[in-house]
Amino acid sequence: MASEFFKASRWTRGNFLFPTVIEVTDKAVVRHKRSWFSKDEISISITKVASVHIKTGIVWSDILIESSGGTDPLASHGHRKADARRIRELIETAQGNPVGGQKVDLS
Repeated sequence: MASEFFKASRWTRGNFLFPTVIEVTDKAVVRHKRSWFSKDEISISITKVASVHIKTGIVWSDILIESSGGTDPLASHGHRKADARRIRELIETAQGNPVGGQKVDLS
């Protein structure tokens, strides 16, 4: 799987000059955040992703990717709704849990 990049909108808070970029690869999810004098990168291995929480507004979505490894969650805001859904789909596919996967009968 090739890396896919998702850039937050410049019209949202904290993203005006340096928008946040989320990169999804077959091995990890990486959040790239720039500022005037530094660059902050947070990564979570695909196998350690516990959940992907998407909170949608009228136009933009907030994404919270939680880790099962006890690290801080990866949070980003100002992404398009379609991008947020695509991020979740890529993570679930890489984990072997396709979106809308088969239901398991527990009876």
